[in-house]
Amino acid sequence: MRDDNCIFCKLANGDIPTNSIYEDEMFKVILDMSPATRGHALILPKEHYKNIYEMPEDVVAAAFVLAKKMAIKMTDALGAEGFNLVQNNNEVAGQTVFHFHIHLIPRYSDDNQKIGWKPGSPSAEELAELRLDLLVVAILQDII
Repeated sequence: MRDDNCIFCKLANGDIPTNSIYEDEMFKVILDMSPATRGHALILPKEHYKNIYEMPEDVVAAAFVLAKKMAIKMTDALGAEGFNLVQNNNEVAGQTVFHFHIHLIPRYSDDNQKIGWKPGSPSAEELAELRLDLLVVAILQDII
């Protein structure tokens, strides 16, 4: 299903012209209009999903398989020295357009970008408690 008010739905489905570099029945990959680095692109599903939480698992899997293939091809074609795959969910995590997308960001030694976080330093006890909390959730929801 598409959202007629979603800019990424319009881009993914050809309602707005893009600099598309790949397209299939499920996804369109376009160059980012405000790139972090040379070649920065976005994988956009043609169906509307606000974020990863709303997506069927098979669509998530297909998106990340495509991301790997694009990263390999783009690294080679652009002479990139590394690659970031970035996928944000919800505003607090940096999502600004609420249509699932994956950033494909080729990296170069001189690109002056800093994509990362400040590492924390939890105690061994905090990690053990967190692990138990997450295992309980996984077991209760039949994840494992």
